Amino acid sequence: MPEDLKTYPRIYLYRRVVQAKLFIDSHYAADIDLNNVSGEAHLSKFHFIRQFKKIYGETPHQYLKRVRIEKAQLLLTSGIPVSETCYLVGFESLSSFSGLFKRLTGITPSEYMRQQQKLKSQIRSQPLQFIPGCFAKKKGWYTDH
Repeated sequence: MPEDLKTYPRIYLYRRVVQAKLFIDSHYAADIDLNNVSGEAHLSKFHFIRQFKKIYGETPHQYLKRVRIEKAQLLLTSGIPVSETCYLVGFESLSSFSGLFKRLTGITPSEYMRQQQKLKSQIRSQPLQFIPGCFAKKKGWYTDH
């Protein structure tokens, strides 16, 4: 069998798994489960999990949790309250959201939000401290005096 015919099925399989990943990216806040996601790839659940992990290095469920927490970080940074953020990213329980958030980030959602607010305040009050020195020197905003 010619080499290009051997690689076609693998490329086709990868494309289906990527399509399912994009489904997760687009529907992370919805009540999606393995049946929904593997259905997007048109693969059995178990084959899909194996292929997804082989390609992305984590299971679809781990990926979904990570995406939800990353989206939550964006919402918290923009000032959306923790309880609202929890539901906006697809969690049904504030305690499970907070627990997972802390497990993945090392701090609670409330602590994260406070840190982000403090950082924003510092940036507003002392913006030059957050500009790389080499860039500030080049622009004449910083001197070694």
